Amino acid sequence: MENLKRIALGFACAFGVAGGANTASAASCLEVVLTGVQGGPPVFQGQAGAGTLVKYGTEENGCSEVLLQFDAGRGTTQQLSKIGVPVGKLSAVFFTHIHSDHSEGLMDMMQLRWHFNSAGPKIDMVCSEDVTAPKGHTMSCREYGQNLGAALIASGEMAQRLSENPKRLPGGPSDLINTMTFLGKDSAQTVWESGDVKVSAIQSRHVAGHASYRVDTPAGSVVIGGDAGNDTPAPPRETSTSAQVEALSNGADIVVHSVIHPIMGPDGDSGFPPPIYYRQSTATDLGALSKRAGVKHLMLTHHIPPLGAPKQGPYPVKKGGLSADDYIEAVRASGYEGDVVIGPDLTKLRLVAQ
Repeated sequence: MENLKRIALGFACAFGVAGGANTASAASCLEVVLTGVQGGPPVFQGQAGAGTLVKYGTEENGCSEVLLQFDAGRGTTQQLSKIGVPVGKLSAVFFTHIHSDHSEGLMDMMQLRWHFNSAGPKIDMVCSEDVTAPKGHTMSCREYGQNLGAALIASGEMAQRLSENPKRLPGGPSDLINTMTFLGKDSAQTVWESGDVKVSAIQSRHVAGHASYRVDTPAGSVVIGGDAGNDTPAPPRETSTSAQVEALSNGADIVVHSVIHPIMGPDGDSGFPPPIYYRQSTATDLGALSKRAGVKHLMLTHHIPPLGAPKQGPYPVKKGGLSADDYIEAVRASGYEGDVVIGPDLTKLRLVAQ
């Protein structure tokens, strides 16, 4: 009940800042839904993999004119179905990076579109250009999208489906993807637009090809930080957060960001690997970033560790795990006084234009 109370308070605060529930039904609105809050590859109590749905429209149509999915971890399709969003209605999908916990839900999403929406339209898939990592391997969102159906084709499953319905596209789900890549830069650049909605991107450090995004609409703005961390991979440094994400966040209404609690740090008892800890942004540093950038609402996702989990994978946390208040206390230690929203899958926040 403690977690649910905190979510309700965050939601009510969002309405208060944005103009309240009495705004005319035709007013434009921006809604952010955390489709998956699992931190990393482990699974705790069925949480979905990382993902954030950004909806824009009017209150009359439920903020549903433009539907943008940022990252698509495991279970994204199921989570969208719970809130009445068919994958065939998504306008675009954006990837911060191609780690499996952020991307493995794309196959399920696109296979479903292929089954029932082979006539199109294609979905825009927006992500970084191919980037070669320091150790020589290439991170390629493009190749991931182009090879989504490879196992299904090799197994004969695709041929069987085509024999049942020859109107389906012969190349499988990849034929329904319109890949749009961009060269990552340290300054924001527009990477996607539709009507009143503009999406900008900036390169940020986590793994090669990682990007963070900002969505600007007449109803408000939201930054999707992904797993971004500081360009300096370990202390000494002033903060664990990304300077690029901070620049992108200046004046934003909402920042959605992965979070790691300081309890997982090397000076604790968890045994959590320091290199992994250092490439994430801590709750306290995210609060400080939000304070400096003038952010009104900080939404914490990709929780390491999950709320209530006694372990993060094999690494112990504490008896009973961490509560939402534990995370919020860590944020408040930075001096940030804005709205902090943390909760389970499908936690949401809505802004309505004044």
